[in-house]
Amino acid sequence: MIKEMTTKELARKVIRAEPLFILDVRNAKDFVDWKVEGKNINYLNVPYFELLEGVDKLVHDLPKEGEILVVCAKEGSSKMVAEMLAEAGVDSAYLRGGMKAWSEHLEPLKVGDLPDGGELFQFVRYGKGCLSYMVISKGEAAIIDPTRMTGVFLDFAKEKGAIIKHVFDTHLHADHISGGRKLAEVTGATYYLPPNDADEVQYDFTSVEDGMQIIVGNSKINTIYSPGHTIGSTTFIIDDIFLMTGDILFIDSIGRPDLAGLAEDWVSDLRETLYDRYKELVGNLVVLPAHFMIMDEVNEDGTIARKLGELYNENHGLNIDNEQEFRKLVTEHLPPQPNAYKDIRKINMGKISPDEEMQREMEIGPNRCAVR
Repeated sequence: MIKEMTTKELARKVIRAEPLFILDVRNAKDFVDWKVEGKNINYLNVPYFELLEGVDKLVHDLPKEGEILVVCAKEGSSKMVAEMLAEAGVDSAYLRGGMKAWSEHLEPLKVGDLPDGGELFQFVRYGKGCLSYMVISKGEAAIIDPTRMTGVFLDFAKEKGAIIKHVFDTHLHADHISGGRKLAEVTGATYYLPPNDADEVQYDFTSVEDGMQIIVGNSKINTIYSPGHTIGSTTFIIDDIFLMTGDILFIDSIGRPDLAGLAEDWVSDLRETLYDRYKELVGNLVVLPAHFMIMDEVNEDGTIARKLGELYNENHGLNIDNEQEFRKLVTEHLPPQPNAYKDIRKINMGKISPDEEMQREMEIGPNRCAVR
């Protein structure tokens, strides 16, 4: 019997920064573009087709001690390599479901307490860098920026004895498929979307406007119109404690304004949000973004969060005095576009409805919502 490792087990190792050696048997291009990230992970990439005749030469390149995890795209190739390693006397495990499963894993972590016994949870998608949230108060729940893996949210709310009343998207996403509309349909919750992002949306929703207040149990969600990543981007403040910035502000960077093809038009909005609107907010608000890009942004408990005042001291995107220099940063120094982002936007508009497997393929790879 060869061993397998689940994505849940891998996530716990990433959170605890446990030593792990990963043998990735995907093609070199896929490995360079996207891999399992961790603060104490070492890697070796050897494409599967190079191992068809055996692993004898490979054995010498593997560590003699510590855990070895074999990873591929879907599981099959890594399982076969793990079997060959076992025959060669090397103890290893393969990742169940491969990188596709890792891309979809959501790890729920408590961010903090809310007044009158409420709680706030962050759902961390380590394989793609997506972050979703659930506010729970007095038996009611609100979900912010849910992914398409809606079962995780439904099961978690049931476990907590909470009824999902509200579902929000901070903006029309381009890097991942939203589960907001589906959750609302299943639970009867109200689905909120910024109207300025919804000109081409093909379904019914409730407009989330600047200055709104939505009540969840004993908790209050207040809204701030904060355009720049998209023209409709909206920020949520939870009980004057937590600041949900969507893709406007990250821990290590700021949002890119080009995913709708309007970078030059939206640069001024982005700067005004970051340098004016957010500057007026209290510095001890805890920033909770919709994505993270690098493992350095992850706290020791696995969460991704920092105080706003700290970011104004540390985040390079918040410390560019010259407006032209800022414009150059957010229009010229951009990473590649997210995988299939145009079609993902169409899905989130309700224009197309590909099957589940196609949706999985479209989301493969890292998120690329931040400027460099």
